Amino acid sequence: MTDATTHIWDDTVLPFQLDSSDIRGRIARLDGVLEDVLAQHDYPPAIEALVAEMALLTALIGQTIKLRWKLSLQVRGDGPARLLATDYYGPTDDGQPARIRAYASFDRDRLDEMTAANVRPFDLVGSGYFAILIDQGPDMAPYQGITPLSGGSLSACAETYFAQSEQIPTRFALAYGRSSTPGQPETWRAGGIMLQHMPKASPFATGEGGSGEGGLLTAADILDDDAGENWSRANILLDTTDELELIGPTLAPTDLLVRLFHDEGPRVFESQPIRFGCSCSADKVRQSLSIYSAKDITHMTTDDGRVTADCQFCGAHYEFDPQTLGFEATKSADDA
Repeated sequence: MTDATTHIWDDTVLPFQLDSSDIRGRIARLDGVLEDVLAQHDYPPAIEALVAEMALLTALIGQTIKLRWKLSLQVRGDGPARLLATDYYGPTDDGQPARIRAYASFDRDRLDEMTAANVRPFDLVGSGYFAILIDQGPDMAPYQGITPLSGGSLSACAETYFAQSEQIPTRFALAYGRSSTPGQPETWRAGGIMLQHMPKASPFATGEGGSGEGGLLTAADILDDDAGENWSRANILLDTTDELELIGPTLAPTDLLVRLFHDEGPRVFESQPIRFGCSCSADKVRQSLSIYSAKDITHMTTDDGRVTADCQFCGAHYEFDPQTLGFEATKSADDA
């Protein structure tokens, strides 16, 4: 198999449908884009693993949003991993790649203490919430859904979110980590499959709580007998995949679908390429500072007489003349 064939599916999301089971899904493979996301920061290994899982979840979930929309995932906790944030930007035009970026905030001292105890990366988050936000563009109110953190992984939190907030049974199978091929340097790779039962009326979602952790809904609380049987069968088949099949690169996603679900009538749609991309700019920084008074801007000014800002996602550094900032600016940005 040639290298071109081997890596043709890298940094793509392939949507599919199982016609016999009324189930839809996506397969994602992240290679260079994940390496680019993580290269923006010098994260400890446990934080890298959390960011990799979040980026993979974001790629799988984000593929459904429309052109020019933005989907964001956020996990906030009271552990040393305080914040995990990702953004997925829908393509600007048909045929163009989507863009993804990610960022983590953490307490290094607390992190060192817990990692020394060999805890799982997810345990570094602690208690908190999982949120999905969708920005549909100008003149549209953004959508936001929040559920408590539950389960033993970020993917389990996402499954709970869809059951609780959307009442859509959802399952993720993810694999990620550093890997290498002969003669090549070690790089990050990730791959995953997302399954969702097509939305229907939920016969058991009565608002009285579910069978999940803390009374949260699960797939069993949402599906009736026939749909539940289809869902169970698809999940059993998904459980037969292994990490190498998910990550690749030698097994094409289409071949994996046939191996897993050949009796379920798999049908694939056009794949979506993904790239690393950040939306930060000097104009956006200026806009974010436009709510501040001249006095506030003075407090932000360095000894060198500049106001500086760094993008948390890509590390871009911006410097401004303080007189051009805030709602009391005395100088135009064009004159700076």
